[in-house]
Amino acid sequence: MPRQRRLDPAAPWMEITTTAADWKAADPKLLATMLGQLHLIRAFEERVLELAGEGLVHGPAHSSIGQEGGAVGSIVGLRSSDGIGGSHRGHHQFLAKAITHVSGGSLDLGHLVTDDVQVVLQRTLAEILGLAQGYCRGRGGSMHLQWLEAGALGTNAIVGGGVPFAAGNAWAQKHSGTTDITVACFGDGATNIGSVLETMNLAAAWKLPLAFFIENNLYAVSTRIEEVTAEPRLSARGLGFGIPAYRVDGMDPLAVHLAMVAAEEHLRAGEGPAVIEAEVYRYFHQNGPYPGSAFGYRTKDEEAEWRERDPVTRVEREMTRLGLIDEEQVEAVRRQAAAAIDAATAELIEADPEAEGQRRIRPELWPDPAFVDVGVRGDAGELDARRVLEPTADTREREETKYVDAVAGVMERRMSEDPRIVVLGEDVHRLKGGTNGATKNLSTKFPDRVLGTPISENAFAGLGGGMALDGRFRPVVEFMYPDFMWVAADQVFNQIGKARHMFGGENPVPLVLRTKVAMGSGYGSQHLMDPAGIFATSSGWRIAAASTAEDYVGIMNAALALDDPVLVIEHVDLYNEKDTVIAGDLDYVIPPGTAVVRRAGAEVTVLTYLSMVKHSLEAIEQTGIDAELIDLRWLDRASIDWDTIEASVRKTNAVLIVEQGARGTSYGGWLSDEIQRRLFDWLDQPVQRVTGSDSSPSISKVLERAAIARTEEVVDALQLVRRDAGGA
Repeated sequence: MPRQRRLDPAAPWMEITTTAADWKAADPKLLATMLGQLHLIRAFEERVLELAGEGLVHGPAHSSIGQEGGAVGSIVGLRSSDGIGGSHRGHHQFLAKAITHVSGGSLDLGHLVTDDVQVVLQRTLAEILGLAQGYCRGRGGSMHLQWLEAGALGTNAIVGGGVPFAAGNAWAQKHSGTTDITVACFGDGATNIGSVLETMNLAAAWKLPLAFFIENNLYAVSTRIEEVTAEPRLSARGLGFGIPAYRVDGMDPLAVHLAMVAAEEHLRAGEGPAVIEAEVYRYFHQNGPYPGSAFGYRTKDEEAEWRERDPVTRVEREMTRLGLIDEEQVEAVRRQAAAAIDAATAELIEADPEAEGQRRIRPELWPDPAFVDVGVRGDAGELDARRVLEPTADTREREETKYVDAVAGVMERRMSEDPRIVVLGEDVHRLKGGTNGATKNLSTKFPDRVLGTPISENAFAGLGGGMALDGRFRPVVEFMYPDFMWVAADQVFNQIGKARHMFGGENPVPLVLRTKVAMGSGYGSQHLMDPAGIFATSSGWRIAAASTAEDYVGIMNAALALDDPVLVIEHVDLYNEKDTVIAGDLDYVIPPGTAVVRRAGAEVTVLTYLSMVKHSLEAIEQTGIDAELIDLRWLDRASIDWDTIEASVRKTNAVLIVEQGARGTSYGGWLSDEIQRRLFDWLDQPVQRVTGSDSSPSISKVLERAAIARTEEVVDALQLVRRDAGGA
């Protein structure tokens, strides 16, 4: 028989419960503040359910009634500069943080609702109703509540989706020299989500001051926790990553507070993250005003047992026992909370003049429909003070280089001047510049700002998003291959791309995502895509693609100055090509909206980017067709240069869009549609397109070539355009 030895986890795992002595020792002001917050949140949530029952809440109303003790206990002692991120069921988390912020962490039960607290209640209710005076100007609604001034980083409709952003906020706090912390609040379901587990690993490896606060309410929509995990004590998740973990009764707000105090000591000392699991119970169904028993997945007896443990009642009872409050005072607190909610409601709701006995939202409070697209991206005004230069018009001396050296060179230049820039990704700090040399010399010169990450695109992409939203840093995230964006699709598209607009359109998200097209390198179907088409049809992103080293310098400088997320696409075929840059100048910008004509012509307008610029020039030379070749440079809807395109099409009356990648994820699909809508009167034939095949490129050299476009495909398309125009 082999010898066996029991192994213990590296991190401690503790359960915290309170005793009568703990309640006696608690600061009466703390208990009073907790009680005041509990009543305000309870009254608020009851009103939301009431309005939802009247059909006045558009969309879901995820009530937190029953779970307030976890939010209040964990947040009441936090600083305004501490951050919290919440879940889709996050009204209580948002209100606890906002009220703590405006009250300085202390409420007077005799005068519970100050003017500032009243504003918080009204603006939060307005947001849930989708009104212009809400914190996100009506765009966020119930599930997307953000107030950065108060440290409320944003609640999130994707289960576990906001956790990587919280890690980014914690990274920024740590590397700004503060002792601030971030708390990522999420439910039991999120503990089985990859982004959460990836973030636990990353936060532990980098010792981030991040508390993973699990509200374990025992159910998903209707599925009980024992059905989906073999370890329902969810705080155990932390042990696998060496994170100390605490388990606590979430219906006891003081116990939750004491657990958070213990975790804070660890977090603020720079010892890394902590996990807190608070066992709570939502009194109502996933959404709406009915209990779970109405849908058959919980019993009325179970619900009654948990009602007996109500966190509001618990604090009232303990304070009464200690002689800190009496029933008349408790009732006065209830009345103040109810009156505050009535007052907030009265500012937003009125009697419906067209339906007796019914109410409606005041019509003048709705957002202006013209606001619908405002803030998808910024207006690029941040580039106004930058020196704009068109390399093709500059006659200064050139120096020889390789494209990839320009990639590394401009990043080195910017990092030397801007300490906010941080580069992160897989292997970017090793191999003398990552897998292709694009980060050459950076880790030597900026060792604390070139971060080699775990293989966890969800975690490090989202961490970059959180850093960007924090505003103290400018992350440059590298995806080794574009196909890996599918691993991190939630963070890339649901979180980073939507964050600015979703939370009201005002808070910038300055992030650069670098990746490379590797078609022709033999890496097969899961490494070789061109991501331009996917990003161009997704909200919020700017897209840049430089075909020359000189363009790359100007485009990357612009990307690093913009307050929007920017995808910068490179191509392996260009990396080692001999090229030139303007001698001694790595500081100019090529802003969005500035395509360049690489070849003037009169027969057809060819629109392309990256390596296909060279292939298109070769095809034009081979066919002898007098084509005008436009290198697009900037590809997204907000950044494309329509003036240059229109001027060319008016002259040529024909368009050929050239790209290398697959037809199904084609960039040219949306562009051809837009051209035909804008410029139909000047087109003598349909817009023609060059793409790869339907398939992803294969490993086989022959099949890979058959799946992508190069010079030969452009030649065929140019000849087709000439035939359709009636040429020889």
